Order: sequence, then C-alpha cells, then structure tokens
Amino acid sequence: MYRITNIYVLAAFGTIGGALFGFDISSMSAWIGVDAYKDYFNSPDSDLRSMSPICGYFVFPDLMCFQITASMSAGSFAGSIAAGWISDILGRRYSLMIASLIWIVGAMVQCSAQNVTHLIAGRVVSGLAVGITSSQTCVYLSELARANIRGRVVGIQQWSIEWGILIMYLISYGCSVGISGPSAFRVAWGIQAVPGLIMFIALFFFPESPRWLAGKERWEEALDVLASLHGNGDRNDPTVQLEFEEVQEAARVAHQAKDVSFLALFGPKIWQRTVCGVSVQIWQQLLGGNVAMYYVVYIFEMAGMTGNTTLWSSAIQYVIFVVTTGIMLPVIDRVGRRTLLLIGSVTCMTIHAIIAGVMATRGHAVASVNGNANLTWEIKGSSGMAVIAFSYIFTGIYGFTWAPTAWIYASEVFPLKYRAKGVGLAASGNWIFNFALAYFVSPAFHNIQWKTYVIFAVFCFAMTFHVFFMYPETAGRTLEEIDMVFDSNVKPWRTNTIQDRFEEELEKRGAKEAATDHKEVV
Repeated sequence: MYRITNIYVLAAFGTIGGALFGFDISSMSAWIGVDAYKDYFNSPDSDLRSMSPICGYFVFPDLMCFQITASMSAGSFAGSIAAGWISDILGRRYSLMIASLIWIVGAMVQCSAQNVTHLIAGRVVSGLAVGITSSQTCVYLSELARANIRGRVVGIQQWSIEWGILIMYLISYGCSVGISGPSAFRVAWGIQAVPGLIMFIALFFFPESPRWLAGKERWEEALDVLASLHGNGDRNDPTVQLEFEEVQEAARVAHQAKDVSFLALFGPKIWQRTVCGVSVQIWQQLLGGNVAMYYVVYIFEMAGMTGNTTLWSSAIQYVIFVVTTGIMLPVIDRVGRRTLLLIGSVTCMTIHAIIAGVMATRGHAVASVNGNANLTWEIKGSSGMAVIAFSYIFTGIYGFTWAPTAWIYASEVFPLKYRAKGVGLAASGNWIFNFALAYFVSPAFHNIQWKTYVIFAVFCFAMTFHVFFMYPETAGRTLEEIDMVFDSNVKPWRTNTIQDRFEEELEKRGAKEAATDHKEVV
C-alpha cells in the first residue's frame, strides 16, 4: 500500500487529532447562551446567575450544567491514562485510528442527544478520543520527525487545536443564526464527525513509527520507514544509517528494562524526566491562559460592554491565538524550548501583575455587574480598555511560547520504553488541572476579584524558577541524544553546551565517504 512520506503532510493530517480537541471545546461554548439549546435541555443553567468559561468551554456551579461541560475533561483524563497502553501494544498509528472511531461515535451520540444524560454520555465518549489523540499524536510525530524540525512538526498539534476552536466556533455561530430549533446544534455537533472520519481514512496511508517498530524488533520495517522519511528511500543514506543505529541502541536499552508501569515512571533513573514532562503540562494550565483568554468575557462585562461585543471578543482571541502560534512554528526549533518557556513565564507574570494593578487602583467593588452577581468588581472607561488590551497581549504571548512548547517538550523528554505512557501521564496532568481550575477560577473572580491575577502571577514566578533549574534544553537533538542529555548530570542551564554527537558523527561519515569516493576515482 502507498504510504505518505512527507513529514508536513503527515503532520497536517495527523494533527487533526488536535483539531478534535478544539472542536469539542467550541461545540459547547458557542451554545450555552442560545435559546434553542437552553429550551431543548430545559435551561440547565437556569439556577445560575452567570457562566464561567474554562479552557474554552463553560463550566457552571449548577451541578447538571457542570456535568455537561466538564464531562469531556473527565473522559479525556481517562483516555490519556489508557492511551499509553493502547499505543505500546497496538502501535501509534492504530491507537490514533481507534481514537478516530471513538470520536465519530461520540459525535453521533451528541448529535442525537435526547436529554442531558444522553448529551453527557456523548461528551464522555468524545473525551476518551481527545485524551488519546492529545497525547499520542505528539508521541507519533516526535518519533517521525527529524531532530532539526521536530519542534515545528509537533507544534502543529497545538496550532490545530487553535484552528479547531476557531472553526467550530464559527460553524456553531453560523448554525445558531442560520438554522432554527434543535437542528441548529445537532448540525454543528454532527459536523464534528467529519474531521474524525478524514483522520481515520488518512491513517491507512501513514507509516508506523520507526521507533515503535524497533521496540517490537521489526528492524527491516523500521529501517524502511526511516529511509522513506529521512533518506528519500535510500537505506544507505548516512543520516538514515546513523539514526537507525541510535534507534537500535535505544531499543536495546528498552528491552533490558522491565515492563513499564506508571510507578516505574518515578524510578531513580526516570523521575526527573517524568517531573519535567508532567509539570510542563501542569504549568501550562497554571500560567493563566484560561483567565486571560476565556474570562475576557467577564472583563468586557466589568468594562460595561454587553451584547455582541462580548460574543465577538472570544473570536478575536481565537484569531490572535492562531496567528501567533502560526508565526512561531517555523522558527521554534531555532529559538529553543527553555528560552521560550522562560520568556513566556516572565512576560505573562508581568502582564498578570499589570492587570491586577490596574483593576485594583482603577476599579471598585459592586453588588453585581449588569445583574450578573458572579461579578463583584467594576472597571470602566480607559482603564477597562487597558485590561482588555493586556488580555489580548497575553493571548499573543501565550500563543508564541507556552501553548506550543509545552506539548513539544512533554513529547521529547521520555525515552523509548517510557514514551507512550509518560506522555499519556503528562497529558492527564494537563486535564486534571484543567478540571481543577473549574472549581477555582469562577469563585475566585467572585470572591477576590483582581487578586485572582496575583495568584496566577505567583504561579508564573514559581514556574520560571522550576524551568530554569530543572528543564534541560532539548531542541535540535535526536530523541536518543536527549537521553544522553538527561543522563549527563550537566546542569539544565548548561545543557546547550553538550556537543551534538549526531551532527558530529554525520560529518565524520560524510568525510569518510568523500575520501572513499576520491580513492575509487583515482
């Protein structure tokens, strides 16, 4: 069967898994205020005085509404935990194919929902698929890509999430104004199945991960895949041969290890990598992207704006998000992971502090804002516009730095034997803190107002030190070289001084081949 070998084509179709995540986010956030949705499901938010968005969709203090919106996170957490085992047993490609089918089923269940319980079931099923794709797409692409472009290739995963959010938001908005009655949200939810179907069909033409094949001792297949991806089909290409030797050595080391459990991820030789992989996903949540991006609706309300202005504010945020990440991807491998994470945390800390300062000095407490008792702080005029502007700036910085880099870094730090389960655990960390923030952010805005931003500024301060003192640089190195970086005992802030052995050895082999060719000519 014909196999796609262009890494960018593979990334474009493979990261549809990220788009599924984005689709599911917007599939709820666009409907919670629409009469057709509220009437059909008996106004699940009727006991609520306001709504509080989290990670792009909306979470409500009302139990039933909370169950509807948070059910996807619960399914995603379970899916990401199970993803490692599925991927290790069946392969990266088949795990994504299974996730595609699960997603299609979830979309059909949601589309046909007759009541709240039916809808929750569909969102849990869709969440299972998102949990698998959000972790294993990164694993798969990181194992396919060359070291010098791995960041941009894996980073497309985050970009596709952002495109999925924007596209589904616009589709849902179009359906809400162009179609009447329950058909409006049914059409939108049904359309979600289309990218899942496209991904499922495309995966038939994808190669299996050469590193997974090597882990199963399918050496000839592994070499063929490396040759097709990195050597234009030439098995004797120096790059292919050298990378194959590194993969063989990594597989040999993996075979000497015992079967991997989650407990093994915290063993003496692997715990630092696990801490880096899991914490980078947790810090991505605690950076405050949810506050600045999705709670901008609250900021608009506190600034005295209503109606379509607040609605389109979300669309503006999504566009900024897509554009900034898209600009960064082509150069992300040259900048480096540590640099982006550190710049992002310091800049976001500063922005949080500025917003807190402006709100504290220019705003004042009120009983409610426009009848919304969840909002007890008002800031109007130019000061309100300043807070909105800094929220948009934050979105841009987040899109440039932590949004793509956290997914890339988590996919790189684990060795072959631990990679699938390790990245699955890292993704589950993202999901569980996503879920936990739902319990914190909305009450925080109600009870401590502007001090909410101070808390996120403190998180940014803490992650800056953590990244500097514990995260070694991984950009530009093969996955096998990253093993050497972690085992070198070199301080994380000095790991960029470790010699690039892959390029050095490749240059030596190139020189030897040139000398051999010269002798043959003579």
